[in-house]
Amino acid sequence: MYLYNQGMVSMASQTYSITVNTAARTLTLYSNGKVQKTYSVAVGKPSTPTPKGVFTIKNKAPNPGGPYGARWMGLTAPSIGIHGTNEPASIGNAASHGCIRMHNKDVIELYNIVPLGTVVNIN
Repeated sequence: MYLYNQGMVSMASQTYSITVNTAARTLTLYSNGKVQKTYSVAVGKPSTPTPKGVFTIKNKAPNPGGPYGARWMGLTAPSIGIHGTNEPASIGNAASHGCIRMHNKDVIELYNIVPLGTVVNIN
């Protein structure tokens, strides 16, 4: 059961949210409003930018295959997700078709922490 509180999702006693800074190419995980970890990510290239706004994680899939690396977390933004990559050199760049790419070890870690419904603020 997930409890919604001030735009963040709670699982047990932890409340998680994610902020993606497209300019800095970082993804920051918050727990109970405090920074837990910041990851380097790849974002959309200029021709296919990452959409900005507030979304939620609507689905999750282990080992989605292809270019999506080890994990997929689909967002409420159409066709956009947070996922691993089979192109680790792209991390830190504007290189995707709008998705947020992470190193596979990082996306596995994040996937195992955040529940469905987690708020993702992309700016």
